[in-house]
Amino acid sequence: MEANYRFFKNLDKRNVTRKKSLLCLLFTVFLLSVAEAQKPEEFLVGAAAAAINPADPVFLAGYKQNRKSTGIHDNLYAKAVVISNNDNAVAIVSIDCIGLPYPLVRRIRDMVETRIPKTDFNTDRIIVSSTHTHSAPDVIGLWGEDMRHSGTDSTYIELLVRTAADVVVKAWKKKRLAVARYATTTFGEGWVENVSESAELDREVSILQFVNRKGKNIVSLVNFACHPTFLDTENTLVSADFPSGFYKKLDKDLGGINLYLQGAIGGWVQPENVSRSFEDAEKKGTALAEAVIAATKKATVSETNTIRHASRLFEVPVSNQNLRNLAMANIIRRDIADGVLTEIVWFSIGDATFVTHPGESSPLYSIESKKLMRNKGPKFVLGLGMDELGYLLKEEFFEPGTKLHAAPYLTSMSPGRDAGRAMMRLITELSEDNQ
Repeated sequence: MEANYRFFKNLDKRNVTRKKSLLCLLFTVFLLSVAEAQKPEEFLVGAAAAAINPADPVFLAGYKQNRKSTGIHDNLYAKAVVISNNDNAVAIVSIDCIGLPYPLVRRIRDMVETRIPKTDFNTDRIIVSSTHTHSAPDVIGLWGEDMRHSGTDSTYIELLVRTAADVVVKAWKKKRLAVARYATTTFGEGWVENVSESAELDREVSILQFVNRKGKNIVSLVNFACHPTFLDTENTLVSADFPSGFYKKLDKDLGGINLYLQGAIGGWVQPENVSRSFEDAEKKGTALAEAVIAATKKATVSETNTIRHASRLFEVPVSNQNLRNLAMANIIRRDIADGVLTEIVWFSIGDATFVTHPGESSPLYSIESKKLMRNKGPKFVLGLGMDELGYLLKEEFFEPGTKLHAAPYLTSMSPGRDAGRAMMRLITELSEDNQ
């Protein structure tokens, strides 16, 4: 009897031990599943950058004609980020120039397609934005010796297009696992002004950052609206203007690659109450970077790694006869008649939503575009996105006797009265179809 008792007692102990082990195993599996559920969704992200400084003197864009460069003050860049998941991929390119015309955007896409198979990456999903510095080579044609001669330099254009394609390919090859984080802040109070209509201004800074598993910055995207025009018409040195200080500070403090994405600067959103100097440009660019760094310390991790992309070819209505004449004279080297072909892109990356504006758009159109975005994360309006068609203005600028500042000049550099609203109608359609 005693032996039987000991046998069943030991058996009972073994059963209890097994039950405890099973409970521990189940609890461990539960913890692992919770941890997996809380693990942020990852992207594959690569980034690259290269200088695009002219090797020889060139006509500088943005102010008076016949303004030739006499040297390099700081680097101009082409920067690219490629973001992908299992289903989709997009590339965003930022270029330090006055504004890259759509035909050159298509040349960049074509060049990338010769190096990355279409089956791997749809190059129609390369989105190009320009910073709009007024101290970079003329890539449009308006700032040559006079109005009878184009200011573009074919050798420089080839360098720019080839380098932009190169950085996309390099970014594609460098893709690695990354987590998206986002933040927003405001900036520019007291010095960034809409000189045509002071009450209408978008001061928001939208930030999307990709970090590796150790939390190190791979690439940051920063969207803010201000003309890079600290350097005035007398400057003849090549410069990115205030984005130069922005790049240097973020590169030093965050590491990785850092893109400045211009916002809606039409109607003259520009620096006011500042000295027109390299020093002040550097300080303000540094201050913007410091605001971004502070905001990223409280960044929110994106809940999804979805990527959506929609684009539409768009015939912008042109009523400005001067624009047509410049195209006919081959000063602006593209087809312009009653309309001009461009492209508008609406896309999202995780919790962030983006839309392109093909020129210098009124801040009202930035505000309206963001109202159409129903995402919980940052909202990006890429002014000079995919094109530079001049000022995309509110109808009020074209009204006889308007009191809006500089309306005669601004309208002379616009496709026409209907361009802005036509753009917004298409953006509204894209927003309704892709959210």
